[in-house]
Amino acid sequence: MTDRLPLFPLSTALFPGLVLPLNVFEERYRALVGDLLTLPENAPRRFGVVAIKNGQEVAPTGQDGRDTGAAAGLGDDPAAALYGYGCIADATGIAERDDGGYELVATGLIRFKLLSVDASGPYLTGAFEELPDQPGSGAGALASEVSRVFGTYQKRLAGARERTLAAGQEFPDDATVLSYLVAAAMVVETPVKQELLEAADTAARLTAELRLLRRETAVIDKLPSLPAVELTHQAISAN
Repeated sequence: MTDRLPLFPLSTALFPGLVLPLNVFEERYRALVGDLLTLPENAPRRFGVVAIKNGQEVAPTGQDGRDTGAAAGLGDDPAAALYGYGCIADATGIAERDDGGYELVATGLIRFKLLSVDASGPYLTGAFEELPDQPGSGAGALASEVSRVFGTYQKRLAGARERTLAAGQEFPDDATVLSYLVAAAMVVETPVKQELLEAADTAARLTAELRLLRRETAVIDKLPSLPAVELTHQAISAN
């Protein structure tokens, strides 16, 4: 089915089943959250998280002051500035700050394909189509191998940062859940994470992750140190 939903462009990708804390201070996103709060108490407060391909998450400041409008920072064609696939999120724990901004937690629900973008309102909205997960061929066997290689990757990464890995860590039995956890936890660039989000099915995502994990593990072995980025933590949005 095709529908519309508010869009929240970010500098990172969100995956189904994963959570992302957001610090909302720009007027357009405050308007978005304000509209979510007008929904009935038990109604889902859903919006689309989509990664930015070309542009800025926070409206730039020019000679005439901060740029305004739903598409500020994304150029004349916001649809071209955004990736074509995102994740529907549910907003929970919304707390209004004294300055009028909000803090909330976005929980990824399901992937979507972005069909069009509308910048005529106070914030971006988009027509979209949900993308249910498909297991693909051999997802179960791939999941077992990805779990093993991901465990090695974690150990190498922790060692490179002189940190201790939590003991007794267990990985999800569900291949799709595992594929999204690994995609979110890997320390790679946003375009790489976006490719994993857009994978045709779970098996394709796990196949790509297996290749990436082996490559990244080999790179870590050759480097004396790595930037201090948390393994399973995504940064709070600057927005």
